Amino acid sequence: MNVPNIKGFLPLSMLDWPEKVTSVIFLGGCSFRCPACHNHGLVLAPESYKDQPLEQVIGFLRERTKWIDGVTITGGEPTCHEGTPELISKFRDLGLNVKLDTNGANPIMLEELVQRRLIDAVSMDIKAPLETGLYSKLAGVSVNLRNIKRSIRLLKSSGLSVFFRTTVIPGFIGENELDRIRDELGSVPRYSIQRFRNIETLDPEFGQIPDLDLESFDALQLKFEQPGLGCRTFCMN
Repeated sequence: MNVPNIKGFLPLSMLDWPEKVTSVIFLGGCSFRCPACHNHGLVLAPESYKDQPLEQVIGFLRERTKWIDGVTITGGEPTCHEGTPELISKFRDLGLNVKLDTNGANPIMLEELVQRRLIDAVSMDIKAPLETGLYSKLAGVSVNLRNIKRSIRLLKSSGLSVFFRTTVIPGFIGENELDRIRDELGSVPRYSIQRFRNIETLDPEFGQIPDLDLESFDALQLKFEQPGLGCRTFCMN
């Protein structure tokens, strides 16, 4: 099976896995077309990014296994590639821990990764309350919510380190929506919210949405997320 091409490599990050230092692997392509996405080049035109030779990435990581805690696999959406499990296994062979960023639309692959013990942590974006209309609006495609719910259940029972996160978007996701999301998620150890930024969004109309002021965002953080937990995404998939 062919592994997906690596479209970006960040040697060192302290932002992508809370409390850990990782290298970050970017894969192209995505099953969503989120209008708020900032990394839409990877989503819409991954072929425009130069491939990062896998051998060079492996060589870099092999020399630094003592200095990093692991790798984060992000995108785009890693689970839209059939060969992602085999790519991850190459990092596992180096003895590295692996965190996956996902939109949760492919629970079959998530289950494979969990069962094969290829991943140690997962960050899953929860776009909206679990109702088809708004979720599909913010994903930019018609979403099968059964798959999203299946991924949530799988991750909650996986025993992995799991981070659920939601982007606050004025006019779409606010306090009422976050209340519903928290109720639907139930008891989870880690939940964070992210502040929407109206810069270089996939849908130009979302570039006209005003940024949420910091005071309002801080208040939402205090209400909805655990103290000190923060994550960033590359593509708000």
